[in-house]
Amino acid sequence: MAAIRFGTDGWRALMDKEFTFANVELVAQAFADHLAGEFKARSKPGAPRVVIGFDYRKNSENFAKTFAEVLVGNGVEVLLSTGACPTPAVSFTIVNEKCDAGIAVTASHNPPGYNGIKIKTDFGSSADKAVTDAVEAFIGKRAVVKKPFGAGNPILRNFNQKYLEHLKHYVRLDEIKKAPYKILVDSMHGVGAAHIEGLLSGGRIQITTVRSERDVTFGGIAPEPIPRFLALSMEKMKNEKFDLGVVTDGDADRVGAIRPGGEFISPGIILSLILIHFVEDLKKTGSVVTTISNTALIYKVARKLGLKVHETPVGFKYVCEIMRRENVLIGGEESGGIGFQNYLYERDGLLSALLLMEMMAMRRQTFDEILRGVEKEFGKLFYVRSDLDYPNELKPKLFATLAANRPLTLCGHPVKDTKTRDGTKFILDDESWLLFRLSGTEPILRIYSEATSQSLAEELVSQGKAIAFQIPK
Repeated sequence: MAAIRFGTDGWRALMDKEFTFANVELVAQAFADHLAGEFKARSKPGAPRVVIGFDYRKNSENFAKTFAEVLVGNGVEVLLSTGACPTPAVSFTIVNEKCDAGIAVTASHNPPGYNGIKIKTDFGSSADKAVTDAVEAFIGKRAVVKKPFGAGNPILRNFNQKYLEHLKHYVRLDEIKKAPYKILVDSMHGVGAAHIEGLLSGGRIQITTVRSERDVTFGGIAPEPIPRFLALSMEKMKNEKFDLGVVTDGDADRVGAIRPGGEFISPGIILSLILIHFVEDLKKTGSVVTTISNTALIYKVARKLGLKVHETPVGFKYVCEIMRRENVLIGGEESGGIGFQNYLYERDGLLSALLLMEMMAMRRQTFDEILRGVEKEFGKLFYVRSDLDYPNELKPKLFATLAANRPLTLCGHPVKDTKTRDGTKFILDDESWLLFRLSGTEPILRIYSEATSQSLAEELVSQGKAIAFQIPK
């Protein structure tokens, strides 16, 4: 039971170790106990109603069924997806059906050996630490109660149908469909599947989808939209005549993009482009939320547009906290999770991809033309991230050592500022930066950098690795 710990966005573990049917039952019972306590504390009438969806991973549908059986055994009314669905479809169903919570059985972008549980709140966002801590505290406290499915519980529902209809109403679908672009969509064998192609069929726009079919091994890689896992689509963008490449992760709540020629475009740049689109093309107003690991371009664009920027730790739940309390245009993470005004309090990779196409269609410009204009106005930035297996004995010492021995310079540039809200971030005199951060869902150290040249960004990460492994044991 000590192995069951919720991280930045849910509990994730290896299926041949901690993520077992027995442990899923323990988490489901703990979740049911927490929910019962919440209902009692709020004096809410009736039984709790919970949505359960799942992704394409090995046994996800069976883990979802097991979770549902425990909830049914505890008197919870369950809406269970009839098939694999994007995590945003789970969030949409919670809100649309006015349910009390939701569960997504997914390990998102993690390697294929992992699976996981994401807890969603009644407003569709990821549960915060107070909720996950409360669920953890209940684990193993009561015997698991299961009940086979009976008439009317769970209710079986196709979550994708209404979710995709909702997407149609959020974007200018007709505008996109009549645009003469060729778009490559890479679903990375995840639940993004061929949904974008289906939404945009029948128009002038041509959509080619790769890796749309279920493969529980994800082709032997992690379904994460970062360059080292995108050789297939980057090669296609280099050698074939596509105007834009878009990529979604395993549970389709994150996005990446590739420009003609095969260059990967980071999610922070995608967020910046959609922000420009919202303000200049759609005349929307509001503030911006970004995590500490995201690109400086967001701040440059926001300054130009006169918008307030909120900076949060990594994790979309922190972005959501601000989106719930004020008028936010757009909010997102460097890992590709982006949320939008007047939508769900949740990120959505499919919608992010469609909004890029909407921007192209409304401006009657190619993706490359839009990018070149932004790079000319704000300068081109280069973003590098390296994920390292990092010894457990060094982890508690790393940030104390960085605080006590703050470097005065990095790669010949003076360090002008340090931020420690989530990890340690050193900001240089030219606004380049280097960030050290431990992952909340995997046993790794992430080192990020951004600079005005690829060579400086890579040099900063190399120096960061040297610093991290010089920490005395």
